[in-house]
Amino acid sequence: MKGRRGSTCSHLLSLIVVLGFGLRAFVAPQARLFTGHHEAHAGVAFTEDDEEPMKRMKVYVYDMPGKFNKRVAQRDMRCLMHMFSIEIHMHLFLLSSSVRTLNPEEADWFYTPVYTNCDLTSFGLPFVKYMPRMMYSAINHISTHWPYWNRTDGADHFFVVPHDFGACFHYHEREAIARGILPLLERATLVQTFGQLNHTCFKEGSIVIPPYVSYKRILSHILPSSTPRSTFLYFRGAFYDVDGPQGDYYARGVRATIWEKYRNHSLFDMSSDHPTTYYEEMQRSIFCLCPLGWAPWSPRIVEAVVFGCIPVIIADDIVLPFSNMLPWDDMVVFVREKEVDKLEEVLTSITIEEVRRKQRTLSDPAIKKALLYPRKSAPGDGFHQVLLALSEKVPHSSSMYRRPGQASTLNWTAGSSTDFIPWEI
Repeated sequence: MKGRRGSTCSHLLSLIVVLGFGLRAFVAPQARLFTGHHEAHAGVAFTEDDEEPMKRMKVYVYDMPGKFNKRVAQRDMRCLMHMFSIEIHMHLFLLSSSVRTLNPEEADWFYTPVYTNCDLTSFGLPFVKYMPRMMYSAINHISTHWPYWNRTDGADHFFVVPHDFGACFHYHEREAIARGILPLLERATLVQTFGQLNHTCFKEGSIVIPPYVSYKRILSHILPSSTPRSTFLYFRGAFYDVDGPQGDYYARGVRATIWEKYRNHSLFDMSSDHPTTYYEEMQRSIFCLCPLGWAPWSPRIVEAVVFGCIPVIIADDIVLPFSNMLPWDDMVVFVREKEVDKLEEVLTSITIEEVRRKQRTLSDPAIKKALLYPRKSAPGDGFHQVLLALSEKVPHSSSMYRRPGQASTLNWTAGSSTDFIPWEI
C-alpha cells in the first residue's frame, strides 16, 4: 500500500508541477479534423478495400407517408439538431448515396425512414409514449404495402433508433427494461447510439453509432493547435435528477458521488453550468469526464474525442461506437462505477507518457472523422462507417427467408394497447 501511495503522489506531484507552468507539456497535437500529419491506426483509415463491399451493397429506402418523417420534422425543426437527430440525417444521406437502389428486388437492405424522436415536448425532448406507436404503425405500413418485410420478418431491414435505450423507447432504465425492445424488431438490425453488454435493450447484431453532434458547430469552435491544456479534468453537466440530491437514481448515483467528493478539488473543474465556451474549455483540458447519465452514453464522448480531451468513461459494460473499427482502449480511460470514489487516484496514477500516447491517438483526423456526420459526406465519416458495418453483414443467409406457407415468428399483438393506435399527426 505504501509503495502504491508513493507512486500516486509522485505522479500527482509531476502533474502539479506541469500545471504550474501552464501544462506546456500537454499541448496536445490538435490536428485539424481531417488534415495534417498524424499517426495511422490499424482499422481506422477508410480505404478502397473498405469501399468495395459498399459499392456492391444496395439499400432500398421505403417511400413512407410524410406523417412518419417529413411532416413530423416540418412541424418542429428543433429535431434536426438534437443528439437523436441522426435518424433524420441518415435518411437524407441515403437518399443521395450511391448505395441506394430504386429496385427493391436487388436490395440487400431495406431502410424505413421513421422519425420516432422528432415529436418533441415544449422542453425539446421526445415524447417517449408515442415512439412505439409510431414504429408499430410504420412497420404495419411497409408490411401491408410491400412484400419484402414478410419474406424475412424484417431480417433484411435496418432501423435507426437513437434514443437513450434504443428500441426500448424510454429514458428511465427501469421503464426501458420493463418495456423491452419492440417485439416487431426482433429480427431487424438496429442502428443505435445505445450499447451496453448483457442488457435487455441491446440485442446481438446491433450497430452502435455516435450520437449526432453538429459538424458545423464543431468547426466554428476549433482553437489553434498551440493552445495549452491548463485544466486537469473538466466536466459540465447535471449531477442530480430534477428532484435534487435525494434523486440518486439518476446515473445510478455516480454523478452525485463525484460531486459530493470532488466539487472542491483543485484539479477538477466541474459545474452544472453549460457555458458558451464549453467547446473551448474542452480543448484546454487533459481529461474530460464522461459519466453515465440517464443512459450510459452521451454526445460529450464524441466531443471530447474531436477536441483531443481524453474521455474518462464511467459506464459499466458500455459498447462504444464502431468498437471493432476504432482503437478506444488507446484513447480513453475507463473507471468502474463502483470505483468512482477513487477517481483522483486512478487519474493521477496515469503516467505522462501514457497521457501523451492517448493524445497522439486522439489527434488522428481519421478517428475524429469517423465520429461525425458532415452535411457533405465523404469516405470515412460516420455515415460511411455505418454502411461499412452493414456491408459486413451481407450476403444474407438463405435461412432468413420464410418458406412458402410458413407463419410469421413475430408477435404482432405484444405491447400496450396504445401502441396499436394508428399513427397520425
